[in-house]
Amino acid sequence: MTKDRPKIALVTGASRGLGKNTALTLAKKGVDVIVTYHNSEEEADRVVAEIELIGAKAIALKLDTSNIKSFNGFAEEVKRSLQANWQTEHFDFLVNNAGVGIYASFSDTTEDDFDRLMNIHFKGVFFLTQKLLPLINDGGRIVNISSGLARFTYTGYAAYASMKGAIEVLTRYMAKELGSRQIAVNVVAPGAIETDFGGGTVRDNLDLNNLIASQTALGRVGLPDDIGGAIAALLSEESRWINGQRIEVSGGQAL
Repeated sequence: MTKDRPKIALVTGASRGLGKNTALTLAKKGVDVIVTYHNSEEEADRVVAEIELIGAKAIALKLDTSNIKSFNGFAEEVKRSLQANWQTEHFDFLVNNAGVGIYASFSDTTEDDFDRLMNIHFKGVFFLTQKLLPLINDGGRIVNISSGLARFTYTGYAAYASMKGAIEVLTRYMAKELGSRQIAVNVVAPGAIETDFGGGTVRDNLDLNNLIASQTALGRVGLPDDIGGAIAALLSEESRWINGQRIEVSGGQAL
């Protein structure tokens, strides 16, 4: 790893929401960013433009994190992009952020919904990270995104929260196995956040927002800046000795 170039992060699902906030926060700290998006190239291009205004370098690449068979090709595209834009074949930080929210009770969850959540939130993270490992610098970092719902429970998230629980276990195993390369792996578990995730329910439903705020020690629902800043802090040099940990960023929700 050379010392004369900025660090490079790859953030999945960074065209909007927490991924976008993470990408912008990293850029403000001098980190260049590979932004991935699923559907909206226009939104991703706007994030790239915002990062460039900050003074960092960024590119956008299309990625469907549920399509495991596409990961070989995506890894090759990342490798080519690194060579073309940074004259290197490696990057430093991987943030597995991409996700979807499906609200359904345990009784009403369909197999298709279960499989979609599994592919995006667990299987996709497992095999995408595996494919990208040769491109991550020794001494790099990985942050997986879980959810406060893996600790506390709200009706309607049995499948989603189960996938996030699996991610938390996987994170510990990744930290153990990648330690020989000095790659630290941690998991950030956000509480309820005001974004468009899951249809924007937490942001737009005032009664739900107020209920969650009343159950949170700091007295409000979280904002994207609360999460992006925490992820960037985990990727900072000052956090180099944090490894294999679950960091809940919820303001003290459901304590």
